[in-house]
Amino acid sequence: MRPARLLLLFGGLALVALGLGFLGFLRVAAAAPEQPDRQADGIAVLTGGAERVATGLRLLREGQGQWMLISGVHRDTMLEDLASGMPLGALARQVELGRLATTTRGNAREVAEWAQAGQLHSIRVVTAGYHMPRAMLELRRALPGVELLPWPVVPARLRQAGALGELRTWSLLLGEYAKLLLAWGGLTALIS
Repeated sequence: MRPARLLLLFGGLALVALGLGFLGFLRVAAAAPEQPDRQADGIAVLTGGAERVATGLRLLREGQGQWMLISGVHRDTMLEDLASGMPLGALARQVELGRLATTTRGNAREVAEWAQAGQLHSIRVVTAGYHMPRAMLELRRALPGVELLPWPVVPARLRQAGALGELRTWSLLLGEYAKLLLAWGGLTALIS
C-alpha cells in the first residue's frame, strides 16, 4: 500500500476513534449520579458553578457524607458567599474550604490531602457533568484505593431549551473533551 493511502487510512481511523470517544464522553457527561442512595465518608465539590456548591450542601444536609470540601475556592470567598443564601447552621462546621487548587489536577491533590487527613475511604464527587470524566481521571490518579462516587451537575445554561443548538455549548463540550484527552495522555500540565 502506498504511503499516502496508508496515511489516509490511519487518519480516517483516528477520526473515527476520536468521534466514538466523543460519543462516549457525552454519554458519561450526561450520566445520572452513581449509587445515589449510597452514603460516602465525604463530599468533594470542585468549584466552578454555584449549582455545584448548592448540590454539595444539599447532599451533606441529606446525610450523603459526614464532611465536605469545596476545592478551588478563591482566597477572599467565604462559605456564606458560596451558599447563595442557603441556611447553613450546624452544616458550616462540616465544611472545609480548599483554597490552593487552580486546576483540575490541583483539585485532585487538594481532595487527596483532605481525604488522607480525614482518613476517608469513600468520597462523593460533585462537579459539572461535562467536567466529571476529567475530574474522575485526576482524582483516581491522586486517590488510589478510595471509592469515588460521581454526582454530576448539569449547569443551568445546558438545561435551557435550545442549548444543544448553540455553538457555545458544542465549543464547551469539545473543549472539555480535548482537555480530557490531554489529561489521559499525561499532558495535564498543558490544561487548567
